[in-house]
Amino acid sequence: MHHSDRDPPALRRRTLLRALAGAGTLGALPALGGCGADPRNDPRRVTMAFNRVQEMELAGMNDLLDVFHAATDYTVEVDNFEPNSYQESINNYLQGTPDDVIAWFGGYRLRFFAERGLISDLSHLWDGPLAGSFSQAHKELCTGDDGKQYLVPYYSYPWAFYYRPSLFAEHGYEPPATRAELLDLCERMRDDGLDPIGYGTREGWPAMGTFDYLNLRINGPEFHTDLANGDAPWDGPEVREVFSAWAELLPHHQPDPLGRSFDEAQTALLRKECGMLLAGLFVSQALPEEEADDLDFFVFPEYDTSVGTGAVEAPTDGFMLSADPRNPEGAEALLTHIGGLEAQELYADRDPQALPAHVDTDTASFSDLERKALELIDGAETITQFLDRDTRPDFAAVVAIPAFQRFLRQPDDIRELTSDLERQKRSVFG
Repeated sequence: MHHSDRDPPALRRRTLLRALAGAGTLGALPALGGCGADPRNDPRRVTMAFNRVQEMELAGMNDLLDVFHAATDYTVEVDNFEPNSYQESINNYLQGTPDDVIAWFGGYRLRFFAERGLISDLSHLWDGPLAGSFSQAHKELCTGDDGKQYLVPYYSYPWAFYYRPSLFAEHGYEPPATRAELLDLCERMRDDGLDPIGYGTREGWPAMGTFDYLNLRINGPEFHTDLANGDAPWDGPEVREVFSAWAELLPHHQPDPLGRSFDEAQTALLRKECGMLLAGLFVSQALPEEEADDLDFFVFPEYDTSVGTGAVEAPTDGFMLSADPRNPEGAEALLTHIGGLEAQELYADRDPQALPAHVDTDTASFSDLERKALELIDGAETITQFLDRDTRPDFAAVVAIPAFQRFLRQPDDIRELTSDLERQKRSVFG
């Protein structure tokens, strides 16, 4: 894999890229004008919904599809959607006339779509041409409640504590491995005039990372899944212990996190105004090229020796097959290509945060940080998603985010907070 050219060239237009950035909803593809046969009935035509609009992401997808077009007789039409609008509207979209191949991610909503028959079983691809291509953790992430696979993953990126090695070296800090070591490091950083943990949660969603990792380290991944599925109580001792552990960290966060954006917290890390930041690999893209080697990470420390650190939060993107694709043969050929090593490395070469999901990825040309991040994902016992991917969207947005923001304002109100969370959970999940 080649990482020397970070600036994507002008995009090729072999595919039909209809960029719908800012669209509020997803709809069926518009009818194409002109005379003659309806191109929607063309057996060589495959349609794809892609939820990315950044230049590097479009360039990666173009490279991936160029190889597919050269090797097959199919033509792929790509419908590009702004990510937030896509995520908000996909339920209705899947119940209309969706594209053949549909971008999505692992987690609760994948299982939700599978249970309702809105997407197709891809187990025959996992057992056939893609056999052995992905780790067991990735397979579980792509599996429905019926034990069948419904997603072909193409990239992941891990969340961890990112830090500047030069800052650690200057003060003699060592990455902590346990809860006690983390708290001790925070105290030392405070004594040295640093905000230990960069924190910006104005957007709401960043707080989910802290809750998720504390829950994974204290209660384990099985409880995390049960809680996200609505099967475990939010007012039980397990969740209260998570909030108590979070309260223990609050004095070490940057002050006023609700008034700070995540980007501002990231900037504080890069300026060495804070000691560490719980973030995804995307933080590396903000570093100047000459400082690219001055970024590292450590896994979220161990809180319970019986639970360990085997669970990794690594949002994973992939593609589904619609329930009734217009061109099932072409769509499956495309999905097989997307799951292949060459396609995944081509895409990742354009999008620096995208680590190929394929187990045979060549890391020889990776940076040390990229190689370490991929090794973390490949070695994970369990891969989890951010809470907004692992649970119902109405619970994540309407209940969880406001509750976490309330906690940051009133951390001493844990019992009442968790009681309210459980009450609202029952209202949402039934």
